[in-house]
Amino acid sequence: MTGTRASGAAERARLLLDSLVARAKTPGVQYLFLRPEGAVLEHAAGWADLGRRVPMDAATTMMAYSMSKTITAAAVLQLVEAGTVGLGDPLARWVESSPYGPDVTVRQLLSHTSGIPNPVPLRWVHPAERHATFDEAAALAAVLRDHPRLARRPGTRYAYSNIGYWLLGRLVERAGGASFTDIVRERVLRPLGIEPRELDYSIHDPGRHATGYLEKWSFMNLAKRLVLDAGLIGEYSGPWLSIRSHYVNGAAFGGLVGTASGFGRFLADQLGARSRLFGEGARRLFYEPQRVADGTPVAMTLGWHVGALGGIRHYYKEGGGGGFHSMMRVYPDASAASVVMVNATGFDVARCLDALDAGFLAGGAVPVPMGPEGTR
Repeated sequence: MTGTRASGAAERARLLLDSLVARAKTPGVQYLFLRPEGAVLEHAAGWADLGRRVPMDAATTMMAYSMSKTITAAAVLQLVEAGTVGLGDPLARWVESSPYGPDVTVRQLLSHTSGIPNPVPLRWVHPAERHATFDEAAALAAVLRDHPRLARRPGTRYAYSNIGYWLLGRLVERAGGASFTDIVRERVLRPLGIEPRELDYSIHDPGRHATGYLEKWSFMNLAKRLVLDAGLIGEYSGPWLSIRSHYVNGAAFGGLVGTASGFGRFLADQLGARSRLFGEGARRLFYEPQRVADGTPVAMTLGWHVGALGGIRHYYKEGGGGGFHSMMRVYPDASAASVVMVNATGFDVARCLDALDAGFLAGGAVPVPMGPEGTR
């Protein structure tokens, strides 16, 4: 991409992001597009907190929810590369409390083909003020008691499972000999130079942490008391209902708190000629297409979902819930990556990245403008 084309794409992206806020599609947004040599565009717009009129900026943290799973997968693959854990190991070898029998493997957990159920997890959060005394092991034990049976035979079909990744967190603890969060901090985040204020499992500065919001005119708002504890429901600011500060019960499936630039450091490592997290064998495993037992391919690797934009393949992970929504992508064939984070549950992050990223991508991707109502 020439400098002129890149500059034009950046200006169009800024205008689109600003317009999303102006049209009340989201209170605030962070976006980052990067190449191996560095950021092409980093832009923040809108409000971190509408009631207090706190602007969104690049240092504002947000809940990442399921984007955390790809970081969990990286920690597991480090253990695989070290020879500590095998992809064919039964989960029961590492997590004796698992009720799912001897046939569920590490590979199946990573690729969401384990057959472990996926009950709606929206109540699997707790208020921020309770976090210091929260017992995650007890919370997981309660979920396993409530959902002790496989939904299908392991290895036969792709089906997303938050419980599966929660159990991977326990595996990392058992195999790594420390708490899950400490292992990720020491072996994934710190080697990449990621500061705790950029990406961590704690809200380090409540004053720089965004408030999450539900759209007033949405199904989620109508059903909020069925899926959220009453104590987490805040006040309205115009068309937005605030959600009070909270943590996800399971760090491994959804616990990261951070910024687009924090995730950008992880993505930059994936674009580099060499990864600081693991060797080439493990990095190939990270992106290896997966299949179920009968050979049918699934649109999943050992930690990423697989998609395409304008004919350009990408690997992505989405996260959303409780007032936030996000997505990150790696485009290996275009040597590019991106991430968007917003403080609005219902915002369409995939459509947004389609529109934003296409303007930067070389080799056949055509910009995908978003219409007045966020349509293409």
